[in-house]
Amino acid sequence: MLEIGLYGLGRMGANMARRLSRGGVRVRALNRSFEVTGKLAAEEANVVACASLDELVATLPAPRIVWLMLPAGEATDNALDALAARLSPGDLIVDGANGYYKEAQRRSATLADKGIAFSDVGVSGGIWGLANGYCLMAGADAAAAARIEPFLKVLAPTPDQGWLHAGPVGSGHFTKMVHNGIEYGMMQAMAEGFALMEAKEEFDLDLAAVAELWRHSSVVRSWLLDLTTDFLREDQKLEAIEPFVADSGEGRWTAAESIERGVPTPVMSLALMMRFASQGKADYTSKLLAMMRKGFGGHAVKEG
Repeated sequence: MLEIGLYGLGRMGANMARRLSRGGVRVRALNRSFEVTGKLAAEEANVVACASLDELVATLPAPRIVWLMLPAGEATDNALDALAARLSPGDLIVDGANGYYKEAQRRSATLADKGIAFSDVGVSGGIWGLANGYCLMAGADAAAAARIEPFLKVLAPTPDQGWLHAGPVGSGHFTKMVHNGIEYGMMQAMAEGFALMEAKEEFDLDLAAVAELWRHSSVVRSWLLDLTTDFLREDQKLEAIEPFVADSGEGRWTAAESIERGVPTPVMSLALMMRFASQGKADYTSKLLAMMRKGFGGHAVKEG
């Protein structure tokens, strides 16, 4: 039986453990909260709950594969340092979180000095991955890619679709970074279009009906449109929803990469700026604009 260690049982990690388990893989699972790990192990026949990183490493057969699904940044850095002190030459670490590709390259070089292999895997599929499979973009050398291929085949929608050895270390997270930049742009365009239709009050458009219509043979049909159709059927006004959209690192990294490469990406970059605006980061700018307009034209300022 294939065995793997999986550290990090958040929304993505837990469902990945379930899919691996149901695909016949024994998963030695670890999470910050053992309550989460124990509950998952009680649900899934092939999930073994580990109480510590020491236990996970000690019980995995060598050469080991440990897959991390932790938040990018400090949490992943700390886990990598802890693993590097416990693993042996010939073991392999996979970072499946939304990490920065340059960090993946740096980490790979550091681990290589200890004889530990490294792969970065971009994972897309969200909360639907358990049922539908995940889209997986792996960055690794040929040997490491061959070792994780059986696990990618289980996680993907089918063994021959939905996964790719994208290239050397860094290419998995780079590809996922660009994927998420595109995602920002697609979401922004769709949101603006529906906002424009919602504002055309004289037509009293049924936005759910329009969304459903577009799902069938239109150029803009997509999974994002499917999801939009579902929530518009329930509520078209969205009055209970705060107009706040969080941004994660990938959008910022994509914009920075486009500047570094001199490749114009105005749609993706502006979509990121709109997310900043939704977080209140444009409020001071708007106040300044209002005061400038008052200054040159005597226009009234709305006071809070």
